[in-house]
Amino acid sequence: MGDKKLPGIAVEDIGKCAYGIFKKGGEFIGKTVGIAGDHLTGAQMAAAFTEALGQEVRYNSVSPEVYRGLGFPGADDLGNMFQFKRDFEEYFCGARSLAFARSLNPSLQDFKTWLARNKSAIPIAPGAASA
Repeated sequence: MGDKKLPGIAVEDIGKCAYGIFKKGGEFIGKTVGIAGDHLTGAQMAAAFTEALGQEVRYNSVSPEVYRGLGFPGADDLGNMFQFKRDFEEYFCGARSLAFARSLNPSLQDFKTWLARNKSAIPIAPGAASA
């Protein structure tokens, strides 16, 4: 995705946002609702991992064309998805307003908050720090 941003959200925040929608009654019947806890580039995510884990994490941008050629089941679909998100970043992120999601769920986590709470569950290979 290069330097384009990708919306993300913690699993537990999806449920809390859904609850916020249900509390609004019929306001959202027949409407599409987009939510996100953060919009970050791959490099920003890698920097957050580096800070939280105390080990360097690098983002390696892979073009959708290369991704589609990786040969595993679903590589074509994933390459297409990443291309859409890259090429239409403004639309894709714009449909997932951080302020709107926070209005549904005031305790919405950004990526750094989620990472601080969950970093102990991220497996790190022995000796990875010296690699």
